[in-house]
Amino acid sequence: MDLTCYLFPGWEPRIRPASPKRDWMDQAPEAFPYRCLPLNIANSHGWELLTPCGFEAVWNGGMRVEDVVVRADPGARPQDMPVALFGQGTFTLHVQGLFRTPPGWNLWVSGPPNSIKDGAVPLAGVIETDWSPYTFTMNWKFTRPNHPVRFEENEPFAFIFPINRKAIEEVEPAFAAIDDDPELKTQFQEWSRSRDAFHERMRTNPPENPSDKWQKLYYRGQGPDGQCPISDHQSKLRVRDFARKELAGSAEAASLKPTSRAPPTASGETDSSSAWQAAKLAWVLKIQQRQRALSTAANGIARRVDLSGEDFLDEHYALSRPVVLENAIGDWPACKKWSPQYLREKIGDRIVEYQGDRTSDPDFELNKDRHKRRSSCAEFMDLIATGNGNEHYITAYNSAVNQDALAPLADDLGKLDQYLRHEPGRAEAMFWIGPKNTFTPLHHDLTNNLLVQFVGRKRVILASPAETPRLYNDVHVFSRVRNLAAPDLDLAAYPLVEGVAFEEVMLNPGDALFIPIGWWHQITSLDFSVSATYTNFNWPNDGWQDHPTGAAETT
Repeated sequence: MDLTCYLFPGWEPRIRPASPKRDWMDQAPEAFPYRCLPLNIANSHGWELLTPCGFEAVWNGGMRVEDVVVRADPGARPQDMPVALFGQGTFTLHVQGLFRTPPGWNLWVSGPPNSIKDGAVPLAGVIETDWSPYTFTMNWKFTRPNHPVRFEENEPFAFIFPINRKAIEEVEPAFAAIDDDPELKTQFQEWSRSRDAFHERMRTNPPENPSDKWQKLYYRGQGPDGQCPISDHQSKLRVRDFARKELAGSAEAASLKPTSRAPPTASGETDSSSAWQAAKLAWVLKIQQRQRALSTAANGIARRVDLSGEDFLDEHYALSRPVVLENAIGDWPACKKWSPQYLREKIGDRIVEYQGDRTSDPDFELNKDRHKRRSSCAEFMDLIATGNGNEHYITAYNSAVNQDALAPLADDLGKLDQYLRHEPGRAEAMFWIGPKNTFTPLHHDLTNNLLVQFVGRKRVILASPAETPRLYNDVHVFSRVRNLAAPDLDLAAYPLVEGVAFEEVMLNPGDALFIPIGWWHQITSLDFSVSATYTNFNWPNDGWQDHPTGAAETT
């Protein structure tokens, strides 16, 4: 089914697929709340709407509108600011979008489930979005007076998902004696006995491995006999981003449909031996992917806050697992200062190198040496002043030339000592500066990268290295499929793409995304954007040295 969010000019809602992660669940001993699959599913069962600005609200205990004061952070746009609108100890956030569902479907609107906000609770509503031409608001009610309630920019403030309007009234609830279903009674009794025995083992001989401290029958969709009675048990939801509808033909991308088709070799030839070996490797990788999907902890892309260097190493760097480090650099001056005007004034007439005249060349990334251009920074900022397009872009590939020109920006950068090593006098950040809709085609890198987002937002589509056999890697690190979001993506020419499992990440200002070596990704800027890539990790990062040379690279 379709869920459409219609936008008027100037409306820029920040919406993302909901995350199963919660801070209080992360902070629990051994992160044990994640063992509760119903919690995880509820957390991710829809989409989160994010605050476009940080703000603080406080209530003096009265019932009038003026008894609530809302203060937005400096720089907030008037249309983004929350307001006190209805009195009764509430404050209101406007939703910039007109939602449409198919006939007979409503939209459930509430706060993020299992998320705790000290001093205020979200009010829930059900809206008939199949006919209504009206927008709606999200309202929160204070739970006690004179206690300021704080929302950070890009913090979830609302949660939505569609529900069938008639289903609830068609339910016929009833009580029944358990003896009416002898099979169910037997299954319950078997489970109850096994549960008691399990708890006794935990009491008398507790295991050292945290994952052995809980039964996993429900999590794995298994009955007491170890068999799964249904074919569509879910241990993880793959809710699509609102832009996913542009991924032509790949609506089933998350289904991991098996295929017996052997991918071509780098040269395009498929003799029986190489084809069999490639199919064997694809099979092994597919099975590994399928097994990882059984565990929330091992699957998906986590979003973490204040992740220590030791935990980053153990849980992500050493395991080659991506992670979003939320607001990791949010306190760096760059995140507040780096507007187009600031960069124009800070760098001024210094000469910068950029990638130019790209839109006429479908292989602009492969041919990036042909697209090198130079101008003053002021002239470059004038080129991108229209604010929308992929024609001109300062990229990491231009970093060697731009090191001196962009050196003044170092004054606005901080450090991430828990992840990165910093050497005095050595440039570390490789900058990306461009307008809305700049695009980096599908590829993987030969180093582990930390992509930090200073200004604007980026949408990153990723796929595991295990998907390499289905991504048509031809030259060096590039795929023949340049753009997974292309409306005219030819699945007849690239049939294996249809079975690839993709992950989508919204990278917000202040966030950092760890992209491990070999992970496929493509990136689109949703706003004027300034980012930087760091590769100077505290641990070895030299995988590029023994990357094999393909036949297509030696001709």
